Amino acid sequence: MAVKFWFWFLWSIDAVIAAVALYFFFSLSAGGRVGSFNILPWLAILAVLATVVGGSVWLRSAGQHAVAIVLLLLLAIPGALFVLFFLLVLIIHPDFR
Repeated sequence: MAVKFWFWFLWSIDAVIAAVALYFFFSLSAGGRVGSFNILPWLAILAVLATVVGGSVWLRSAGQHAVAIVLLLLLAIPGALFVLFFLLVLIIHPDFR
């Protein structure tokens, strides 16, 4: 039961990260900011996100629960640290002069 909770908790964090990346990709594409000079990095980022989100579900369905959670942690830990950093900046109001 605990493995199922952690899987879906980490998967939801990764899905939110992927949704934010997709939002930026499509909003920048609509504004003409994604062109031939930077399409390859964008496609690589989107491919990695799709691999993490989709691959973890595939691994879980194949019975590899631990490997799926490790795969999810590769994206969820930096994403959670990023959110915590911005929460600290909003709460503390540091003076960056």
